[in-house]
Amino acid sequence: MKKQISRRDFFAPAVGTTLLLLLLPGCGGGGDSGLAAAAAGLGGTPGSGCGAQISFNHGHVLAIPTADLDSLTAMTYDIQGNADHSHSVTFSPAQLATLKTGASVTVTSTAAFSHQHDITVSCV
Repeated sequence: MKKQISRRDFFAPAVGTTLLLLLLPGCGGGGDSGLAAAAAGLGGTPGSGCGAQISFNHGHVLAIPTADLDSLTAMTYDIQGNADHSHSVTFSPAQLATLKTGASVTVTSTAAFSHQHDITVSCV
């Protein structure tokens, strides 16, 4: 004869797992990437591009080539970097022009895995 389990015994593991997932932050750790180059030739040296500080970063990277600062249309960039998921950020022509003056601009990424990132960009 098979032993029947109660509803409580059946659902207990699922409830525990759900609570654990709700308590874990969407992005591991805090901090930012600092002003770092995303790819060879796309940032990090004076006049060559822009760097980004990414809030609660866990491997994301953004670089904006200097040539994009003259764009008359919005520019969208993927910031996946070494993270296991992707986000996008979009800069308007006005924001790109602001970056060209040397001022910084802060944008918010698209959401993924129940989180997003604030990204402050400055160009050298």
